[in-house]
Amino acid sequence: MDKLYQYLPNELVTFLLVTVFSLLIGLSQRRISLKREGETTLFGTDRTFTFIGILGYLLYILDPDSYKLFMGGGAILGLLLALNYYVKQVKYHVFGVTTIVIALITYCLAPIVATQPSWFYIMVVVTVLLFTELKHTFTELAQRMKNDEMITLAKFLAISGIILPMLPRENLIPGINLTPHAVWLATVVVSGISYLSYLLRRYVFQQSGILVSGIVGGLYSSTATITVLARKSRTATPDEAPEYVAAMLMAVSMMFLRFLILIGIFSRDTLTVIYPYLLVMSLVAGCAAWYIHLRRPVSVEGLMEEEDTSNPLEFKVALIFAVLFVVFTVVTHYTLVYAGNEGLTVLSFVSGFSDITPFILNLLQGTGGVATSVITACSLQAILSNILINLGYGLFFAGRKSALRPWLIRGFGVVLAANVLLLILFYLL
Repeated sequence: MDKLYQYLPNELVTFLLVTVFSLLIGLSQRRISLKREGETTLFGTDRTFTFIGILGYLLYILDPDSYKLFMGGGAILGLLLALNYYVKQVKYHVFGVTTIVIALITYCLAPIVATQPSWFYIMVVVTVLLFTELKHTFTELAQRMKNDEMITLAKFLAISGIILPMLPRENLIPGINLTPHAVWLATVVVSGISYLSYLLRRYVFQQSGILVSGIVGGLYSSTATITVLARKSRTATPDEAPEYVAAMLMAVSMMFLRFLILIGIFSRDTLTVIYPYLLVMSLVAGCAAWYIHLRRPVSVEGLMEEEDTSNPLEFKVALIFAVLFVVFTVVTHYTLVYAGNEGLTVLSFVSGFSDITPFILNLLQGTGGVATSVITACSLQAILSNILINLGYGLFFAGRKSALRPWLIRGFGVVLAANVLLLILFYLL
């Protein structure tokens, strides 16, 4: 866009851009207004918005220093828009000021195009066009929102934007790299991913099948997702069993990607070492899930999952994670002091019996100055241990006579075998 100014006069390029942008806004606004209000209450046509943009440009270039003409024209335009709104309100009982605001934005395009970089004024136009066209989408979204949805969003903004910056960065325990800020930072990051999973589940994949539920649930917690799916599978028929197992394996596949994101946030050095292994693990789990998904009978088109309305930002959930993070930090420190890296290896396998996220995150934040290779090995071992435990949860909660058992053993067996091979490869390299 900036190259045009090298070949054409600045005034011509600016005039053309203002005219085109004003016309686009006018076309979009006219179409929406005709649907909502009708011809009788329409403020103006697409030409009206184009002329508003041109008027703003002419008044701007006639007095580029003091902007008196531009401000005077804006005042007159605002008065005309106010009169139009008053007539619509009194005579036709039509309310809403969207058209008025868009007309004023169109009037302001000239100084924006003339003084701001191209990415900025294009961003303004794109935003206006998108928000004009998405009115119906926003209406549907508002109707689907629960009563406490804004409270949930406020909670996340509070824990990330208010509480986190206020926490001190001094160690809680002398000699141990554990600060309130580090604990809460890990909590915020994990809560953010959980909140994203919740939003996807509720507003994007609201009427999703079991397989999609496993994908989205894996972003939040693969263990919780597998446990819930195993419980619900108790009433499943043998034909439906493969779909539940495929969803569990997709949750495992997404778990690898979730840790890839977390590791990238907290330790770039570890990410450069571990990312090939996590990507391969995720691919193996995903392929196993897709293979089992295709094994289901043709008559089973896809099971629908009940909507999950649980709040991912409950205080007790954040508190449990924070406590686990502190516990693993302390245990990791003293394990390194008294047992060295060998003890940390044992601890990585033991951590799989609980939530492994606090264990991995406290390693990534520099507990005990552990080497990158050791962090990578312990992370892979903890994940391997956790997958084995998830298999146990799936078998236990599905029941002894469940049709899922052979599918679970075969599917998770493939994933576990691949992970063991990759772990051996890591040690060999």
